[in-house]
Amino acid sequence: MGPLSGYRIVEMAGIGPAPMCAMLLADMGADIVVIDRVADAGLGIPVKPEYDLLRRGRRSVALDLKQAEAVTTVLRMVEKADALIEGFRPGVMERLGLGPDVCLARNPRLVYGRMTGWGQDGPLAHASGHDINYIGLAGVLHAIGRAGEPPLPPLNLVGDFGGGALYLALGVVSALLERERSGQGQVVDAAMVDGAASLMTLMFGLHAAGRWADRRGANLLDSGAPFYEVYETSDGKYVCVGSLEPKFYRELLRLTGLEDEDLPGQHDSSSWPMMKQRFAAIFRTKTRAQWCQIMEGSEVCFAPVLSMVEAPEHPHNRHRGTFVNQNGVVQPAPAPRFSRTPGAIQRPPSAPGADTASALRDWGFSADEVERLLGCGAAAQTPARR
Repeated sequence: MGPLSGYRIVEMAGIGPAPMCAMLLADMGADIVVIDRVADAGLGIPVKPEYDLLRRGRRSVALDLKQAEAVTTVLRMVEKADALIEGFRPGVMERLGLGPDVCLARNPRLVYGRMTGWGQDGPLAHASGHDINYIGLAGVLHAIGRAGEPPLPPLNLVGDFGGGALYLALGVVSALLERERSGQGQVVDAAMVDGAASLMTLMFGLHAAGRWADRRGANLLDSGAPFYEVYETSDGKYVCVGSLEPKFYRELLRLTGLEDEDLPGQHDSSSWPMMKQRFAAIFRTKTRAQWCQIMEGSEVCFAPVLSMVEAPEHPHNRHRGTFVNQNGVVQPAPAPRFSRTPGAIQRPPSAPGADTASALRDWGFSADEVERLLGCGAAAQTPARR
């Protein structure tokens, strides 16, 4: 039912941003088969598959890509695919015999999505790295944190998922749209360092205009401003306010009892440390629940800071269905929403190799061919769990 229903995608198993991208596309209805290693198709899986949520919505085929027959199997799938997604270092797919030149020769309409940290070229292209390194090089990590404190890693949301998975998903879908006009596929080079830098576009513009200081905790959105901040409540919990616009700031002053005081101007940054102390003292006078009664839904731009346990239970999230419970695992629902072709979680995460035989048959392999691949070890089927 999703907007990508009918599209077929081959995903090379990996970690982090590439699986996240595939999850997003699967939630939108794409038929995706993830190519896992034969070594992972067994009973000794360290984490139960049902908790590996980035693998949801796809079927798994386990192949030994050191064998020529397994490589040929992937190429036959590529011939029927609309896109391929891989997240290896530059050159790995080429060494496997599955590089873009080979795949596009088999299927000129293929969109070949590549996810790396540093990109397919450049001095660091072959260097090791993780999310924290990519956002460090992109100028992102330096900007996140409080004044006088070290930069604060923002989970792996900015590099892996924001600058990686989302940009690869955008690239793949954009290339599929362009293919409708040209009839040709192409390679999408999504690098986390590029995507993370792109996410900083607003800040770079403000910095060029002299409106953003190149230091932490000194700006509107980085904990510098007292009206865009997190405050502790009397019960040791937290609330957040984002009263950027003057009318929202006036409401913040009114509901905190400060509206009649002779206060500095909202954007007098020299007064921000003092105002943060005033607000902090006021917010510590009530519990989080009490502040929710006073401010939630108001023009303050207010929200409680909820934990992962609390967030699914909030009335707004429950009304929206922002989180779902599938097979006993609470998880974020597909996003965004569509009025006519809604996305959905197609299936729970598959164990590596759980769908080898059935998926290959659906992709055009005969029963005899599947049996031969399993018999020679080029493919593996995970035993059914009891």
